[in-house]
Amino acid sequence: MNFIKRNGAGISLCLVISIPAWFLGQIFPVIGGPVFSILFGMVLTLLITKKDTLAGGIQFTSKKILQAAVILLGFGMNLTEILAKGKQSLPIILSTIATSLAISFLLYKALKLRPNNAILVGVGSSICGGSAIAATAPVIHASDEEVAQSISVIFLFNVLAALLFPALGQVLHLSNEGFGLFAGTAINDTSSVTAAAAAWDGMHASHTLESATIVKMTRTLAIIPITLVLALYRGKKEKNKKDSSFSLKKSFPFFVLFFILASVITTVFQLPATVTAPLKECSKFLIVIAMAAIGLNTNIIKLVRTGGKPIFTGFCCWTGITLVSLGMQHILHIW
Repeated sequence: MNFIKRNGAGISLCLVISIPAWFLGQIFPVIGGPVFSILFGMVLTLLITKKDTLAGGIQFTSKKILQAAVILLGFGMNLTEILAKGKQSLPIILSTIATSLAISFLLYKALKLRPNNAILVGVGSSICGGSAIAATAPVIHASDEEVAQSISVIFLFNVLAALLFPALGQVLHLSNEGFGLFAGTAINDTSSVTAAAAAWDGMHASHTLESATIVKMTRTLAIIPITLVLALYRGKKEKNKKDSSFSLKKSFPFFVLFFILASVITTVFQLPATVTAPLKECSKFLIVIAMAAIGLNTNIIKLVRTGGKPIFTGFCCWTGITLVSLGMQHILHIW
């Protein structure tokens, strides 16, 4: 009862925001439910005068429900199938991830970006957009404002990629296999990969969508090592500060281990789509709810004022990934 008293109002508000955002995301998949949810939350928070009764629930939703969403995401990943079908794309995936992380690090130094902004934009661009940001944010203790800003940057280049890449692939005379690899490695969000591959299939009467999705899912596996490395790095950093209150056990992102466990369970027991599909949808919906909370904790005016450097970083990561993806295909004689 105490939990409901403290958190009920805030959680309910996030749920109310997430329902229309979810349906709009189904209608406009290139934009996606999480972006709609953040926008609704940011606008609504300007109208709310008394937030004291909502604060606990909003905080719980933006942290704990987000972590639950990441755990459920693991049930959509059969490691054997993904690696068997996606191993051809591994050299390109590793190259694009390394490129994005290197660019974000260099721009963090050159532009004096906030560390969390650089990490979230770099990881979101290189791995899988909103899902990677959702997994990484709790590990590095990113603020809701930093998460909202990073999601917004990723969204901008997702839309551009979904609109431009099919035409670019045609200009470059990519094969169907080549475009599947290109879309899967150079577009950072699954919905946008799907949109671009579906557009290509419509133009060429091909079956590129499945191959692009498999490449994208292979790329998503990078969430596991990235989050664990960041957790260990943060733990070492805190320990070096000789902070007596720091505990690696308390700070370690155990939700990432549960994500891995969910993936292992799906792989070992060969869970059928009838089981995993609802869990994946539930994960997506929980992310939309969590993004509502993040929007409610974000000052949209401040976000716009400070957005220049993260957007430039996102653009550089996006451009770098695009060029490396195409360059690696050329080197490997795929396209």
